[in-house]
Amino acid sequence: MHSSILSTYKRSNFSFVKGKGSYLTAKNGKKYLDFASGIAVNSLGHCNAELIKALYKQSKKIWHVSNAFQISEQEELAKKLVKLTFADKVFFCNSGAESVETAIKTARAYHQIKKKTKKFKIITIKGSFHGRTLAAISASGQKKLIEGFDPLVDGFVQVEFGDHKLIEKVIDKQTAAIMVEPILGEGGIKVIPNVCLEGLRKLCNKKKILLIFDEVQSGIGRTGKFFSYQWSKIKPDILATAKGIGGGFPIGACLVTNKVAKGMKIGSHGSTFGGNPLACSVANKVVEIISKKKFLESINEKSIFFLNNLERIKDNHSNLIDEIRGKGFLLGIKSKINNSILIEKLRNNGLLIVGANENVIRILPPLNVTKKELKIALKIIEKTCEDINKR
Repeated sequence: MHSSILSTYKRSNFSFVKGKGSYLTAKNGKKYLDFASGIAVNSLGHCNAELIKALYKQSKKIWHVSNAFQISEQEELAKKLVKLTFADKVFFCNSGAESVETAIKTARAYHQIKKKTKKFKIITIKGSFHGRTLAAISASGQKKLIEGFDPLVDGFVQVEFGDHKLIEKVIDKQTAAIMVEPILGEGGIKVIPNVCLEGLRKLCNKKKILLIFDEVQSGIGRTGKFFSYQWSKIKPDILATAKGIGGGFPIGACLVTNKVAKGMKIGSHGSTFGGNPLACSVANKVVEIISKKKFLESINEKSIFFLNNLERIKDNHSNLIDEIRGKGFLLGIKSKINNSILIEKLRNNGLLIVGANENVIRILPPLNVTKKELKIALKIIEKTCEDINKR
């Protein structure tokens, strides 16, 4: 079929006409359990009644105004995020890549404008994913992302996952920050242990550089804490987030401390659509729901149940599954066969998931998924493994 859309995506033949809760319905009427969630975006499932109500209510008042004016919904959301985190200030944008771009600019501005130094380099982890802008792909350094887009943005230094000695070794007089995903999502659901995060914080303090966390995928309740860094004893200087904060409505945010914020002056950054009333009205409701103690506790209780059963399936089908990775509802199955085969067969059996690097399958259910739906997903995974082994 000819398409007028630029060919930047390898799309499956699945096409959906409606969604409700954890389910999507295809054109042919078949229902699928959606454990891709728009790649960790539909944090409260499809067509959530409370989000619809918030969006409808706001849509009758005002959709968009410029950031040249006060936006009360934006102020309300910023106050919520500040209260829940380390941050003192928030900048709103439209996506994860934009929030990372803001983080990069903020780190450089802190050193170059506030501290009057020439620091600009940012250390990142090989295999990480920080978005699709030119600066973001330069930060990631993945061959498949950067091919054909030379020259890249200067100032990014990649080190291997877990090579703590090399991180310290590559810090020089031009280093401004270290930027990591606490859990590498696209990189294969690789969790950076708390002790390592705490080590990075100490290193940044020692070298007087900034620590940036990219929580575009791991934030907003996805791991059972509001942000995944909160499992550790440390705080970043800058945090980029997006995806789940809008529950499906495009919005991103960059959170910073007062100290770091002083580098960003009037006119140093901006966004036409960022933080508009419609986006913030939905995000306010998402944050209100997910940040509740009981809701986060329910994520942990359900995800432990699900994880334990995934481990059981792995043990039963060790010829197909190498490892179960992740935390909360940011989970991965490292496959021993080509992950695309497993993904296709799971989809055909009614479970939607997405892939990641290192031959991993990402499992990202809505955070309000029911235990019954988790059991259905487990049955589909087990049946799929059994079907493969019968052949």
